[in-house]
Amino acid sequence: MTLTPIPLGTWPTPLEPAPRLAAALGLDELWIKRDDLTGLGGGGNKVRKLRYLCAQALEAGATRLVTTGAAQSNHARLTAAAAARLGLPCTLVLRGDPPETHRGNLLLDDLTGATIVWAGAAPLDEVAAAQEGYVIPFGGTSPVSARGYQDCARELLAELPDLAAVVVALGSGGTMAGLVAELGPHRVYGVDVGALPSPRATVASLLADMGRKVDPAALLIDDSQIGAGYAALTDSVRSALVLAARTEGLFLDPTYTGRALAGLRANPPDGKVVFLHTGGLPGLFGHPAFP
Repeated sequence: MTLTPIPLGTWPTPLEPAPRLAAALGLDELWIKRDDLTGLGGGGNKVRKLRYLCAQALEAGATRLVTTGAAQSNHARLTAAAAARLGLPCTLVLRGDPPETHRGNLLLDDLTGATIVWAGAAPLDEVAAAQEGYVIPFGGTSPVSARGYQDCARELLAELPDLAAVVVALGSGGTMAGLVAELGPHRVYGVDVGALPSPRATVASLLADMGRKVDPAALLIDDSQIGAGYAALTDSVRSALVLAARTEGLFLDPTYTGRALAGLRANPPDGKVVFLHTGGLPGLFGHPAFP
């Protein structure tokens, strides 16, 4: 299928050395791929996916974008920002009930003018299907949108040809699938954040749909940082947030990148390591554990 992605952001994103953090983690060499600096709506990995998803939507004649997520969804925020950039209205179907105040990503959703529909305990996909508009999948993840992280993998290979490992948060699975499709399963370490019931099966299924058959057992997935669940903050993640800030002035979030760094700290690979910063900083200001 030929699909020309919409630019939406600034490419390639920077690749920066992190020698002080590397020393603190006991790594020989650490680089940060700054996909938090993708340029749209506060940045983050979802912009690479939305380049393809929005191209699909426009090709289908969409006049409104609809998507789903948790209350502090980075994907929802960036879908709303992409819709604003394209001159389209947007509806966000969010899990649960409305909070007393809008903080973090919710505040930014409001600024874009997005319509927020609270799903309560109802299934998000059912509520989304009842809305008027073109529905973009949960987390922006599909075999088409995962091409955005094949693009990222190609950038990394051009910037650091002898990279040994890429460490990334594993949420809805598309980011990891795109990286594995280009780099192979032996160089991509996914740190599970607890968003999926079967992340290994999900990533393998996405890869199969992309024409890349990978044995699910070959995927390098670390589930040691989930703790009490997706929305919970663990001591190891809090410590990782502090470490990144105090060694490199690098700010992470408590759900995705904080878990990814905690996983890297617990199980450091050998060789030249890339930590993929997938963004999500607004979620720090909306997390119940902060301030």
